[in-house]
Amino acid sequence: MSSWYLLLVLLVCVERLAELVVSRRNARWSLARGGRVFGRGHYPWMVALHTGLLAGCLLETMRANPPFVPALGWPMLALVLASQGLRWWCITSLGPRWNTEVIVVPGLPLVTRGPYRLRWLRHPNYVAVAVEGAALPLVHGAWVTAAVFTVLNAALMVVRIRCEESALAWAVQQEAAVQAPARDGSG
Repeated sequence: MSSWYLLLVLLVCVERLAELVVSRRNARWSLARGGRVFGRGHYPWMVALHTGLLAGCLLETMRANPPFVPALGWPMLALVLASQGLRWWCITSLGPRWNTEVIVVPGLPLVTRGPYRLRWLRHPNYVAVAVEGAALPLVHGAWVTAAVFTVLNAALMVVRIRCEESALAWAVQQEAAVQAPARDGSG
């Protein structure tokens, strides 16, 4: 394994730790405003999968010692960097509402700025996750890690996106219930 690849994976680990710091701060913000947590059952699996991605990148490249193939490695590095940019664009666009868990604060409107203004791209952060999860291992030829992560992540994203859609539907329903008395004059 190249020392620069080890550094890249360690930098992604540091980025993940930064995400957790932001997430914990944002969770406190959301919960203080009556936020409701959804999908606690799948969250540990998500943590394990993302930890496994980073460990797999290191273990597979240490064990198999694949050569760096510039024609694959450089484009994959560009995708890793682009996915980080998209991820942080999502985080900054959602502000204190971004979280690694699904927490919905009733009464807040949907975010429609940043990548969330693109109606055809409903979950841009998960695009970043999918791209990074495939590209990071492939930077240094960790094909097995890329394939395993991609398959498991696809299955987990079905669960996660259903959870988020359900949470957002709940928030819309809560908002409608609050607005109904005001519209009919009975409130």
